[in-house]
Amino acid sequence: MILCVGLATVDLVYRVDRIPGADEKAQATGFEVAAGGPAANAAVTAAALGAPVTLVTAIGSHPLGALIRSDLEAHGVRVIDAAHDSAGPPPVSSIVVAGRDRTIISRNAGNLRLAVPPDGLPEADLTLVDGHHPVLAVAAAKAARRLVVDAGTWRPVFADILPHAEVVACSAAFRHPAGAVDAPHVVVTHGPEPVTWVSGGVTRLIAVPPVEAVETSGAGDAFHGALAHALHEAATMDAALTEAIRVAGVRVAHPGARDWLSSL
Repeated sequence: MILCVGLATVDLVYRVDRIPGADEKAQATGFEVAAGGPAANAAVTAAALGAPVTLVTAIGSHPLGALIRSDLEAHGVRVIDAAHDSAGPPPVSSIVVAGRDRTIISRNAGNLRLAVPPDGLPEADLTLVDGHHPVLAVAAAKAARRLVVDAGTWRPVFADILPHAEVVACSAAFRHPAGAVDAPHVVVTHGPEPVTWVSGGVTRLIAVPPVEAVETSGAGDAFHGALAHALHEAATMDAALTEAIRVAGVRVAHPGARDWLSSL
């Protein structure tokens, strides 16, 4: 089983012909509501690829939380809500997409403080954390048999998480304040450019096949979910990265939050 721990949001996705400017109104050409967030999107990807997946996150009892649960469960993800008694709204993101351009306004976890569920975290063969909900993230990292860290941007909690990681997958924007990340495998994505993989002091480049990108939202999350799935299936690191690149390529070649999954 793959355990994903981190952020789940309500994503309100508006599609427009172009990103509007200040004080400008725009008529949406399309609209979607889906669960979002790095850990949630990675969980959906791994589940679509065939793995049993559990997501530990914070949703709460607010009516908007039902949107998150229904989407995740419809895509095969078991959900454990560490904030089930919270009446406040869950994290919400408004995403305006115009082709490959996007603007995101989000209220992520805010000031919500969580504890590990009374029954603890479920055992898993592989764990993925995104650094949101720090108490849950640290507990999951310490208990993980194998840990993949989605390090999109630096978060202070990563100082406690990274020492437990087998794989740290960073975006090119990630900046560790102490310098280099110390983990058995450090992966850095650069959009359409080759993926950098550092292991045992050796740096390798993994080519990214050209893709006609239609929408880039969630590409990194898809990459992380596919990487976790491949490692869970005992793939070598080289093969796992190749698969993660393939899946991210499928994601960007299709518009929409979930329709692309049928092309995997």
